[in-house]
Parts: sequence; C-alpha cells; structure tokens
Amino acid sequence: MRYRKIVTATFLRRNNRFVAEVLLNGKKETVHVKNTGRCGELLLEGVRVILAEADNPARKTRYDLIAVYRKYEDGKELLFNIDSQAPNQVVREWLERQQPFGEILKLRPEYTYGQSRLDFMMELRDGTRWLLEVKGVTLEREGRAWFPDAPTIRGIKHIHELIHATEEDWKTGLLFVLQMEGVQQVSPNRKTHEEFAVALAEARQAGVELLCMGCAVTEDSLEIERQGEVILEEGDRWEQ
Repeated sequence: MRYRKIVTATFLRRNNRFVAEVLLNGKKETVHVKNTGRCGELLLEGVRVILAEADNPARKTRYDLIAVYRKYEDGKELLFNIDSQAPNQVVREWLERQQPFGEILKLRPEYTYGQSRLDFMMELRDGTRWLLEVKGVTLEREGRAWFPDAPTIRGIKHIHELIHATEEDWKTGLLFVLQMEGVQQVSPNRKTHEEFAVALAEARQAGVELLCMGCAVTEDSLEIERQGEVILEEGDRWEQ
C-alpha cells in the first residue's frame, strides 16, 4: 500500500488517544493519530514523524500521523509504521497477489462470525474455508516484537471466536503483521496483558494457526515481504 501525500514533521506531544501536536514548517499543527495504542516508546518529544494528508479537505485535522522514526542508543534510527488501518490493507493485497493459502475463490473482509467481525473470510478452490484475524504490531524491544502494547479485551474475544470456529471445522489463523523492519519474531506481551497470552496459548492448542509476517517500511509505503515466527514462551519456538 502507498500513501499519496506525505510530509515530515517533528513530534511535540500527544493530547489524547486520537490527537497530537507536531511542528510542521515551523508551525504547530494538530494531527490525527492513526493508532489508539500507547506507542509510549515511539511518540517522544523531538522525534521525526511522517504525516499523510487526508483526502477530506473539510476534516478538522488536515494530516494523519502514520509513521515514526525511533532513535536507539547506538545512534541508529528505525522507521515504524503506526497506522492501525494499514495491516488489513497490506494483508488483503498480499492475499490477492500471493495466494499464500491456496487459490482464493471468495475473499470477504469484515466477516461476521458469532459475536464478532473477523478481518477476513476466504473460500479456496479446494473447498477449504478460512477465518483470518489480523493484528498489527508496533512494539519492539531487544529485537523482538510484542503484542499487545495495551490491554485488548477485543483481541481475546477474537481469539475465542477463532477457537470456536476451529471446532466447527473452519481453518483459522491469527496473523501478526510487524510494522517495522529488521524484526523476525513476535511474542505475547504478558506484562501488559497476561490474559491475552493465555488465550493465545489456548488458541494454538486448539488448532488456530499463529502466523507472523514482517513488512518493508518506507515513509510512503507498507508491504509484506518476509515470514516471521511466533514465540509463546522462551524456549518454545513455533516456526511457520
């Protein structure tokens, strides 16, 4: 996926989950933050951020904050895409282009199953039916990605729906999309949400496929490019 109109700014402060202030061309600008997670290690005063101009000229905020350059102690910078809507779009592009699960006859986003809307339903030529839930990941520590960065009751609900669907002979998958480069592994963030980690282990035991894909990240694009792995516990490596 590509963003059409981007500009570089300097981050000043986050006013709330949805709104932040940046310095753009020497002036303060209020922008929409396209991620309701904490992003505490990313959205720090003084860091470079990437903004995308909104298509709606009548909107209150002219720009969306979509990406952040994170500075490390060794001096390197790594670009993180924090657009929470981007993972579903890049996964759809990947599914349609690569057909990684087999030839898709029908692909339906926002598929209602049980009491939830799951991100994708696929019907394959061989008759297999898939339910796929996508989770974008923006938290990285010591070379590994972690999810979630804030408690997610909704995420647990989705896992339980996938477990139930597996019992009804659906093929099911939970796909973590790493919105940064140079990272190959993702684990549940127990310190933030122990219940999510427990539910994820239950899902694997029930037959839900735990998948991980990394992305190529530029200032104006995000694209799936590599396969990663999900690690539930130290020493418990479950490779795809």
